[in-house]
Amino acid sequence: MGIVREEEEAEFRISRKKLKCARGEERVEEEEEDWERESELPLKPGSFFYPITPSAFVVSDALEADFPIIYVNKVFEIFTGYRADEVLGRNCRFLQYRDPHAQRRHPLVDPVVVSEIRRRLEEGIEFQGELLNFRKDGTPLVNRLRLVPIHGDDGTVTHVIGIQVFDEAKININSISYPVFKETCPQKFDRSGKYSLKSGQLPYIQFQEICGILQLSDEVLAHNILSRLTPRDVASIGSVCRRIRHLTKNEHVRKMVCQSTWGREVTGALELMTKRLGWGRLARELTTLEAVSWRKFTVGGAVEPSRCNFSACAVGNRLVLFGGEGVNMQPMDDTFVLNLDAANPEWCRVSVESSPPGRWGHTLSCLNGSWLVVFGGCGKHGLLNDVFVLDLDAKQPTWKEVFGGSTPPLPRSWHSSCTIEGSKLVVSGGCTDAGVLLSDTYILDLKTENPTWREIPTSWAPSSRLGHSLSVYGRTMILMFGGLAKSGNLRLRSGEAYTIDLGDEKPQWRQLECGIGSQNSVVPPPRLDHVAISMPCGRIIIFGGSIAGLHSPSRLFLLDPAEEKPSWRILNVPGQPPKFAWGHSTCVMGGTRVLVLGGNNGLEWSLNELHELCLASRQDLDP
Repeated sequence: MGIVREEEEAEFRISRKKLKCARGEERVEEEEEDWERESELPLKPGSFFYPITPSAFVVSDALEADFPIIYVNKVFEIFTGYRADEVLGRNCRFLQYRDPHAQRRHPLVDPVVVSEIRRRLEEGIEFQGELLNFRKDGTPLVNRLRLVPIHGDDGTVTHVIGIQVFDEAKININSISYPVFKETCPQKFDRSGKYSLKSGQLPYIQFQEICGILQLSDEVLAHNILSRLTPRDVASIGSVCRRIRHLTKNEHVRKMVCQSTWGREVTGALELMTKRLGWGRLARELTTLEAVSWRKFTVGGAVEPSRCNFSACAVGNRLVLFGGEGVNMQPMDDTFVLNLDAANPEWCRVSVESSPPGRWGHTLSCLNGSWLVVFGGCGKHGLLNDVFVLDLDAKQPTWKEVFGGSTPPLPRSWHSSCTIEGSKLVVSGGCTDAGVLLSDTYILDLKTENPTWREIPTSWAPSSRLGHSLSVYGRTMILMFGGLAKSGNLRLRSGEAYTIDLGDEKPQWRQLECGIGSQNSVVPPPRLDHVAISMPCGRIIIFGGSIAGLHSPSRLFLLDPAEEKPSWRILNVPGQPPKFAWGHSTCVMGGTRVLVLGGNNGLEWSLNELHELCLASRQDLDP
């Protein structure tokens, strides 16, 4: 799966580098002449690249880390004072440093423009704008810059060409004190300490008497301070002063804060939602849960034959269902997809090759955006411990078996699984063919050349169980909750929570004492076959399940396992929640949509009636 892709990328990079060497100096000189001739051609009207001004050309390798320079023309050397051999292999940001030995960019360089350049390079789109640069001798220059990404045959950005027109910067560097704010701090204080509406730069000594932290540049404040805070803290610190408030309202700063707190993978999944709400509102709604609501809707199509004990997961905006238990305990081996981007969503059977053996009581997980992975379950001839993967976006989707080495987990069903770091499958607990409950934890990295199962050795583990849940938070942290657990000679429903960090060198399970000793503490009733939802901000929602003698599974319980003293609380959500049911499957889509499907109400199983838990406002549903 991901292994094949990495090998193809490696071969592509090697062939590219071989091609560079094979072309030789003669070819480079020809290209240089071509670029020189192109620099003399008039550009489109309205462009600030005038034909009468010689243009500097810089070519960077987009396939290498940090976009190293691989070519500069003579005009670049003349205007900047740097020879080609001094800059090849470096990122072009050194022009933002006034001294060749400086460790950081000059405070006059606009951090907003720098952030925009970084964003556009990451997204592979063109940039055009002005930026303050410096010659090797420290002379300030205005760089009228245009960055153009070059795409390969497969659509990948292979190079970035920078077209630069340098002009003298008409500023006196020595007469401007540090820091310099453009529009972020337009007011200044008079001698009495009161605000003056006149524009100008605040003298350094007077500024020092006001607040030491405000002597820092906007970029230092944003990258070194604000980015290390949580969205809630950033919202609070915005009330300190007008300048800080202006910084905290910047969308790039807000995204940086969310990315630092929630991780790149989570913020990447939330990107589409922010186009409607913006990072500030989205962070607020996910933190306060002020917009959370239930809604019910129906979809077309059918999953036939009818079944129960299937497994489902989300792939983008698609729900995928595999297997299940049919009539007379018949194990099913078919795959169904529900595309929620369609105008009228309906279940469709996917034509796949080499389906895994039919099964129920298994797990289905998503890896790397479009890959599905199936593990274990109960098949026609007993319990299974095999692994199959499927690329849903392939021209002809095909299930492929992955052999995980010589020491795989015991065959099992009713276990729990999750994925971490985009490529690692984690399996925990379950029940053997002899009815023995398990307490082990295994991990399988499907990105390696030869994936091999590895048991996580711990000095202590939660009691053996089945029907529990595993939820991921903080990249490698896992929360285990509930299940039917062994207690002496008995098997009882559990309401306990345990956590482990698989990123540690020696991971260890520990029990969370949620709200113990608090008079107002809330404890979810013990349960199994429930739903556990991982939110983007690291909190966990528990819903439904098989609860002895209680009929309130539509009540939601919320826990933040990262708190110093975590405690459960009840989350009251308006709308139409699912009825009393157990055995639900749940899928989190885009980080803000939780789809709950299936479930047994004692009479039937339903797959055409879906309930959505909206964690943030959905403007596409607004009247």
